[in-house]
Amino acid sequence: MSASKGRTPPLTAERRYGAAPGQGGKGGGGKGPAKPAGKKTTRTRRAAPRAAERTPRGPLGVAAALVRGVLRFVLRLVWGVGWRVAVALGLVTGLGVAYYAAQLPDVTDLVDGRARGSVTLLDRDGATFAWRGDQFGGMVTADTISPHLRNAVVATEDRRFWWHPGVDPQGIASAMRINISEGRGPLSGNGGSTITQQTAKLLCLGKPFDPEVWKNETEYEADCRRTTLWRKVQEATYAMAMEARYSKDEILTIYLNRAYLGAGTRGFEAASQRYFGKPAAQVDPAEAAMLAGLLKAPTTYAPTNNLGRSQDRARVIVGLMEEQGYLTAAQAEAARAAPATLSATAQQDQGGYFADWVMDTGPEFFTRDTTEDVVIRTTLDPRIQTAAETALLRVFKERVSPGSEAQAAIVVMSADGAVRAMVGGRNVSASGAFNRATQALRQTGSAFKPFIYAAALDLGMQPFDIVEDSPLTMNIPGSGPWSPENYDRKYAGMVTLTEALAQSRNIPAVRVSEQVGRENVRTVASMFGIDSDLAAGPALALGVSESTLLEMTGAYAGILNGGSSVTPYGLMELRLKGDDTPLMGTGGGIGERVISQQAAEELTYMMSRVVAGGTGGRAQIDGWEVAGKTGTTQGARDAWFVGFAGDYVAGVWMGYDDNRPLTGVTGGGLPATIWRETMVGVLDGQQVKPLPMRVPEPQAPGAIAAGEVSPSGGQASDPETDRLLREMLGTPESQPQPSAQQQPQPQRQPEPERMILDVLNNILGAATN
Repeated sequence: MSASKGRTPPLTAERRYGAAPGQGGKGGGGKGPAKPAGKKTTRTRRAAPRAAERTPRGPLGVAAALVRGVLRFVLRLVWGVGWRVAVALGLVTGLGVAYYAAQLPDVTDLVDGRARGSVTLLDRDGATFAWRGDQFGGMVTADTISPHLRNAVVATEDRRFWWHPGVDPQGIASAMRINISEGRGPLSGNGGSTITQQTAKLLCLGKPFDPEVWKNETEYEADCRRTTLWRKVQEATYAMAMEARYSKDEILTIYLNRAYLGAGTRGFEAASQRYFGKPAAQVDPAEAAMLAGLLKAPTTYAPTNNLGRSQDRARVIVGLMEEQGYLTAAQAEAARAAPATLSATAQQDQGGYFADWVMDTGPEFFTRDTTEDVVIRTTLDPRIQTAAETALLRVFKERVSPGSEAQAAIVVMSADGAVRAMVGGRNVSASGAFNRATQALRQTGSAFKPFIYAAALDLGMQPFDIVEDSPLTMNIPGSGPWSPENYDRKYAGMVTLTEALAQSRNIPAVRVSEQVGRENVRTVASMFGIDSDLAAGPALALGVSESTLLEMTGAYAGILNGGSSVTPYGLMELRLKGDDTPLMGTGGGIGERVISQQAAEELTYMMSRVVAGGTGGRAQIDGWEVAGKTGTTQGARDAWFVGFAGDYVAGVWMGYDDNRPLTGVTGGGLPATIWRETMVGVLDGQQVKPLPMRVPEPQAPGAIAAGEVSPSGGQASDPETDRLLREMLGTPESQPQPSAQQQPQPQRQPEPERMILDVLNNILGAATN
């Protein structure tokens, strides 16, 4: 104690932590070593209240602490799981990119992905007038096309194409924002796809068309265009693989060749040739903008469908090119001031019905289902096609009520059956539509009568032979009495065959048909090309059988060419694109003789009287000899005029698709008018050529009985027997007269040889039945 001088030393704890608050004195309140400890204690006391103020006490404090704890847990969980998922996705994506990249072939193997080939149709002069199938103009590259076209595609479809890695997150986010703002789903509408992603879709992620899996190419392509989240992921992976495997120019090359651009064109080379008649390397800014504008909606914006709409779309593309620096202000203004227009060939847009018919009649493996690129040279004459289309449109515009649903069809051909023009309906530019010239089977009416008189003349009758036009009743087994009538319900008494045909009288036609034998009439009509099922009864003479306009026109061509059958044809030559050697040639032409040349020439004379003074007067053409025949069916459901002048035969049909009766229309009316308007255009500029007709001499005509028309019931002997009888008994030869306009008056005395021939025919006919 003496050592401490009576002071108690501080406790160990006090020395370590300093004196307690308020404890001064000699033990710890002085300036010794305890002072720093005292300061530290003071700071601790000041901090405590602030911490207490930040954390409210009570239930509110507990809730806040709980929320902070949950947030910290979620953040730790997201981070802990997120980075692992990101790494896993990165690895999977990397493996996917590597896999796809290893599978990608050379660029040249991807530019033409068509599953079927194309057909290019040329007219008789070798000019292209139609295309069918998928057209591919040949491979182009990003370097060989016009720079304006390359820039237009990039400016329109993917402005960041040159520096993104195949996927553009900014573009995707922008597209999703636009879709949502317009009330659609985030993946509906604008897709934000890059050119690389679009190319991946065009390649269907490397999955080729398999006919054993897909019903057709349309279904295959529809599946490739499906838009789902998983599909987008696949496309993005495939796109990045393409970026790893190919250069930007190579990716753009694939896209430029694979894109569909309307009107059956695949790739920008085919589209440029189709719309502008020039290669893709030569298009100007306005044309480039129009082609690039097709990418959004090829069919909608195709200039062949709506040129004005396509030009409006091109103006938008020109603005994008100017905005992105690809065009100067002056270039952009020039492109807007002079928008692109179609080439002359594309503007014509004619011969669609004809092209469809050629495609249907050609070999299927080289037309409708071809896997090759085929070129077909046809018989089409664009000048004649234009004349036919113009005539039909003009007559309907000027002479038919605007709301009428009546239809019409026209066929023009040469005497050998080469079809020069075809219009299958009032929509003259239609393609793939119902073709009334080739597909519509309609009753022929009086247009069938020339075949009755052809059979009669070939069996030895003469144009001035007499036939009675008087009431007639025939007893038809199984049907009872049948009494045909003339169109005007009047009778002319004794008339010549020429008069009967010119005035289209029904009773004489029936009498002649029964006299020569229905089977002979059926044989002649069939051999001339009327392949449809011909009526078996006496009503055959009234044209109750059905036929197509193409068949009827071809049959009349047989009369013009001197009596030989023809097979109508449109295909002249078929070859593979790039080859000079044809794979096949003409698919039709003149066939076997049906009636004698004399009979054909006499029939031509008789048909010329139909136009010169009969029911076909509206078909007359100044300065030309015209022959033809009108036809109006019962109830006026069909109206026909078929005839010829110069080197051409043309047929016109008019009626309703639903077989309603026509109002105030007969074959000698509007059909004859359409025929005349067509043939005026066809013959314009042609050298006048007389018809190959033989004007009969005045001579004693034969008479056809007025009572029972044929003991054989209309079933005469076969044509070969008839020819032998004529050879044995002889047939007077008629000499042509110098003028076709003079019609001699027939004498009424019967010719002995002809009466003998008629009796033998009837006897032999009865014996055969």
